[in-house]
Amino acid sequence: MAITWVVVAESSRARIFSLETVKGPMDEILTLDHPDSRAHEQELTSDLPGRAFDSGGQGRHALGTSVEPKQQETIAFAKQIADHLDAHRKSGDYDKLIIFAAPAFLGLLRDRMNDQTNKLVVHESNKNLVQISVDKIREHLPFPLPRLPE
Repeated sequence: MAITWVVVAESSRARIFSLETVKGPMDEILTLDHPDSRAHEQELTSDLPGRAFDSGGQGRHALGTSVEPKQQETIAFAKQIADHLDAHRKSGDYDKLIIFAAPAFLGLLRDRMNDQTNKLVVHESNKNLVQISVDKIREHLPFPLPRLPE
């Protein structure tokens, strides 16, 4: 029997549900939390960026980072979810994926999932549904569900 996983995610929390039939139960099988994505920048950095002098005479300036620490934590969480989905894909725990994620996080997640996992996505939406009930999440599922038995 085909099993569809429904993933609802944002930068600091993800919930994964299993769905076997359109009318069957949608069971929450896993919740992942990443509190560092909720932390303030100052909590993630222990010091200010270094300072440097330009040899061309432009003066002294702060050295920056290409990715802010909070964004780096969000990227790490997207990678954690992608790795989890890939491991369970390899184990045959699901056949299809439906993904609901906050708009910015959806792109990060999609970019970190490998091609084989991405091929199992039958529907995705840039909606943040993490905080709502299972019944309300079910209302957002596409009908008819792609390739899912009645």
